[in-house]
Amino acid sequence: MKLTRLLLAALAAGALLGSAGCDRKPEKTRIAMVVKNLGNGFFDAAHQGANEAARQLGDVEVIYTGPTTPSAEGQIEIINALISQKVDAIVISANDPNALVPIAQKAMKRGIKVISFDSGLAPEGRQMQLNPSNASLIGEKQIQMAAHNIGGAGEIAILSASAQATNQNIWIGVMKKVLEKPEYAKVKLVATVYGDDQSDKSYREAIGLLRSHPNLKAIIAPTTVGIVAASKAVADEKLVGKVFVTGLGLPSEMAGHVKSGAVREFAIWNPIDLGYAATYAAAEFVKGKAGTKAGAQVSVGRMGSVTLDARGEAALGPPFTYNSDNIDKFAKLF
Repeated sequence: MKLTRLLLAALAAGALLGSAGCDRKPEKTRIAMVVKNLGNGFFDAAHQGANEAARQLGDVEVIYTGPTTPSAEGQIEIINALISQKVDAIVISANDPNALVPIAQKAMKRGIKVISFDSGLAPEGRQMQLNPSNASLIGEKQIQMAAHNIGGAGEIAILSASAQATNQNIWIGVMKKVLEKPEYAKVKLVATVYGDDQSDKSYREAIGLLRSHPNLKAIIAPTTVGIVAASKAVADEKLVGKVFVTGLGLPSEMAGHVKSGAVREFAIWNPIDLGYAATYAAAEFVKGKAGTKAGAQVSVGRMGSVTLDARGEAALGPPFTYNSDNIDKFAKLF
């Protein structure tokens, strides 16, 4: 009789546990965003985007982390800890594309999905690399802005970083090809100079352009150092409203130049969108909804979808345009 009562009690307890289990909410997918370093406004904005994706997905928790100074060693230590915590995915902007591969491979062997964004990991260290844009989109965007600023006709010049800067040279090559299109027949590139990403030299080169080409209407600077220097040169030469500066810049550094009128618009990737898309893509990989083969399409939520190339890389889209309408908002972020 006593044994029967014990069995009945055990069955009742089991039923209660089963009922409680049915009511228990499923655990959230944990996605760790590992940035180059904490306290960086660009990545703080990417974190905002990651949180937006998590809210939209509903079943995702974002763990935001990174070393205090940008080093591969610091990121390796963090990823080791995340492996121990058994997170579901790691989204990383890598301080070194190769040094982080072994620890990333260790994470993947444990079933953790690894997505790199912004600054990529080598292909063998991740499932996907999400680039903010690509060379064709970056080059074409800058010509579009310059042509728009000068009404589709006139002389333009380029102030680049160093003559050896691979990415700058690729973008300049694209710009020259874009200028061959019929719609840009009245836009003439008269000079390309190099400021070596040094403020003083970039300023001197910009002054040289303005004095050597009195009919110059725009300077394109595809470098954050160069665009600030060129903007200052235009203001100092009292050419605001006559010569417009555009290119790639940081809102926090460009806000004053937009307000002065030296710059009507410039571009760079939107870190909020980038963080959002990378987090959304990571969730897709965790759910088994994304593949790694060339041509595979990966959903990135409100941003649509991206297509992987043969290296497992995808580009989010054209650089984001900043102007007087949105500069104050983004200047507070990065």
